[in-house]
Amino acid sequence: MPSIGKQFPVLASDEEAENEVATIDLSEYDLSGFRPLTFELRAKTAQLNMRLPASMLDAVKAKANAAGIPYTRYIRQLLERDLA
Repeated sequence: MPSIGKQFPVLASDEEAENEVATIDLSEYDLSGFRPLTFELRAKTAQLNMRLPASMLDAVKAKANAAGIPYTRYIRQLLERDLA
């Protein structure tokens, strides 16, 4: 059975991260907990307030958590996909 790998160290700054990544073999580390970062650059100028069943909101929050994003972003992504 293959080993899981070393835990990635907690780094305090970008400079520290750059130095660490430049000098180590990343294949030795367990990176399974890392999630991709996404950036949203569009200005949000309107607000929506809606009521829905608590069970539906719980399901949305669970899906968003599984995707690694805030539930409000998850809902916005669903709307954007539907309208595209």
